[in-house]
Amino acid sequence: MKRLHVNISVENLKTSIGFYSSLFGTEPQVLKQDYAKWMLDDPLVNFAITTRGSRKGIDHLGIQVENDTELDEVYTRLQTADAPVIEEGETTCCYANSTKSWIFDPEGIAWETFLTRGESPVFGSDTKMSGSDSACCTPRQQQEPSTSSCC
Repeated sequence: MKRLHVNISVENLKTSIGFYSSLFGTEPQVLKQDYAKWMLDDPLVNFAITTRGSRKGIDHLGIQVENDTELDEVYTRLQTADAPVIEEGETTCCYANSTKSWIFDPEGIAWETFLTRGESPVFGSDTKMSGSDSACCTPRQQQEPSTSSCC
């Protein structure tokens, strides 16, 4: 079973937790000083909010899978999407140990595909993704070289 993943960067975590807890009818399953996550069955979604991003709003979307077979299936689909796939592999991000890859849609929205292998006491340990404006461990989109004469 695959689960949609939504990660939103918020200004005020406490206020947002109150709003989303009311909207979903339940408290978050993971709660940290800078992060909260709901693993909902109705709708089937992994919904996370964080104060870490410099831009507020949708940080990235994703597809979370439950086993390696599903992960291989989704990775195969990514290869046909006509966009570069960033294969991150084993990593720690968002208080979880995961295997993941990333791709950007035509509008530049980051999508991650991942299998969570366990919890982590720290937000993340992956330094190769640092420097992004993202709230999570999202890589920077690789831009095509500019053909503009402007700076």
